[in-house]
Amino acid sequence: MSAAQDRTTAARPSIYDVAALAGVSAATVSRSLGTGGKVAPDTRRRVLEAARELSYVASPHAAGLASGRAGAVGVVVPFVTRWFFGQVISGATDVLRDSGYDVLLYHLGSAGDRDRFFARMPLARRVDGVLTCSMPLTEEHTLALRALDLPHVSVGSPVPGRASVGVDEAGAVAAAVNHLAHLGHTRIGYLAGEPDDVAFGFTSGPARRRGFELAVAAAGLEPDPRLVAAGRYGIQGGAQAMAALLSGPELPTAVVAEYDELALGALMTLRRAGLDVPGDVSVVGIDDHEVGAVVDLTTVGQDVQEQGAVGARLLLAQLATGAADDGQHLLPTRLVLRGSTAPPAPRRAR
Repeated sequence: MSAAQDRTTAARPSIYDVAALAGVSAATVSRSLGTGGKVAPDTRRRVLEAARELSYVASPHAAGLASGRAGAVGVVVPFVTRWFFGQVISGATDVLRDSGYDVLLYHLGSAGDRDRFFARMPLARRVDGVLTCSMPLTEEHTLALRALDLPHVSVGSPVPGRASVGVDEAGAVAAAVNHLAHLGHTRIGYLAGEPDDVAFGFTSGPARRRGFELAVAAAGLEPDPRLVAAGRYGIQGGAQAMAALLSGPELPTAVVAEYDELALGALMTLRRAGLDVPGDVSVVGIDDHEVGAVVDLTTVGQDVQEQGAVGARLLLAQLATGAADDGQHLLPTRLVLRGSTAPPAPRRAR
């Protein structure tokens, strides 16, 4: 048994072992065993012979060490269990995987976790680029990302100086209000999401609330704060917000929910209260959650998976060209008509 063969019984050989045996650098080994870079035929032959003698199998990680590339992209999300973020992750991961990149997923979970993440910045030397999802960043967070000098794309929240992907949030809500106004509704309520994710500062909620206020005014309707209620994220939050509206002095003939989960909760409360949807109250959501079709919910849909895919493609373009991109890329929304909306019934006593 040769000395080189004896070394393989002690530990798995590395790219550096091959480089030492062939008398070349690790980068030359990477080029010789891969497809990129020019290598002299004699040098390539020595590297191949050394690799065979050591029974060395090249790994993407080893090649990355030699080339200065990690071969991975960091995807940073506040929550992995919520529908929107799961859809973004799915769309982005499919594109990145097809392009040969691994995905390192970072689930933060709270504003405190976010602050600690950016303070210690575990992305350094692990990824070639960063995709953040609906992650509002402070100036301190942005500076920490810029210090990495890596391509960065944001999905769902604009970040100054960085490419972003999203939808016209205010325009989506306006489409819902206009639909109800065209049906003849004049008392339109709004179900908002409470900021349960303390200090995260998601931008979609305020943008949608502002869109509702502008659309109601544009339709010539009188805004009524008594027709606005808020609930925590999810179906139960929507159910509680709708119950709050039912306990008020004025019953809306229609409600717009900030997102579909709130609308699903509203449907549950209305039906438990013996009210007909849409006979007594019409309901419109935002997002086009997959459950919406099951319960026949009218909604304003957005293609969330495509947002993740577009974000990944923008990031790959930056990785390929080295060119920065600070554009805001807005994808279209669409009104999805189902059975939860209809013209208002004649007003009846409570």
